[in-house]
Amino acid sequence: MSNTPLSSASQAIVFYGAGSMAEAIARGLIASSAAKSEQIAMFNRSNTERLKQLEANYGVVTAADAETQNELLSKAEIIVLAMKPKDAGAAIRRLTPLIQGNQLIVSIIAGLSIPTIQSLLGDKLPVARTMPNTSSTIGLGATGISFSEEVTPELRSRTLSIFEAVGMVSVIPEAQMEILTGVSGSGPAYVYYMMEAMIAAGIEGGLSPEQARELTVQTVLGAASMMKQTGEKPADLRKAITSPNGSTQAALEVLDQYRFTEAVKSAVHRSASRSQEMGAAIEAELA
Repeated sequence: MSNTPLSSASQAIVFYGAGSMAEAIARGLIASSAAKSEQIAMFNRSNTERLKQLEANYGVVTAADAETQNELLSKAEIIVLAMKPKDAGAAIRRLTPLIQGNQLIVSIIAGLSIPTIQSLLGDKLPVARTMPNTSSTIGLGATGISFSEEVTPELRSRTLSIFEAVGMVSVIPEAQMEILTGVSGSGPAYVYYMMEAMIAAGIEGGLSPEQARELTVQTVLGAASMMKQTGEKPADLRKAITSPNGSTQAALEVLDQYRFTEAVKSAVHRSASRSQEMGAAIEAELA
């Protein structure tokens, strides 16, 4: 864990965008005492009911009018870009006359590169590009982070503290952000897809929907925990429960017939290439 504290200044972190991921990060920061609720500000384009809900639930500062929003942005230590990709261009251009050279820009916008953000801002400001996943909403996220050259060790430590509050963090070169998206960004969906199939098979075999769900959830949770706690390779754990000519071996042979490994690897690489395509489209639109 990074222990660099946020300053005691008001609204040290401002979330420009107030969706589910921004909420998850803010909640994690408060729950882990990485930031006090009064140090966090959040706003969006027009959903005032959403802002009232966030203020009531977490005690964060919110702002509905442009003047207050601009003041928050100009004074923030860290600005988290958490808007939808289609709104990114206008939002980042709005920042240009407001930001200071010592502020850190943290982006959780999928596909938007550091050079593009800096270009839109009109200056090579410190930028951290991140890719959290949805498990961040329960504090078990996996986040990839890439830093621009302008990010100081202190700002780097503060960024890590933000995302460590909602899970684990992996610092990577920006060139690897797409493959990370394929592995951990989209990864929860692959696991859920397999769980859907396991539950369906259980019901087909006579289990109740509740039994099939509970057994599947616990099986996946136990397998992940086993791998994390033992540090063993998944292949070794798999072999340990695969008796020759047993039921598990028979099941794995069926998966092999359907080219399970190749399918999953292809899915990861396709997610990565699609992420790259989406990023190129966003950047072309913003150019």
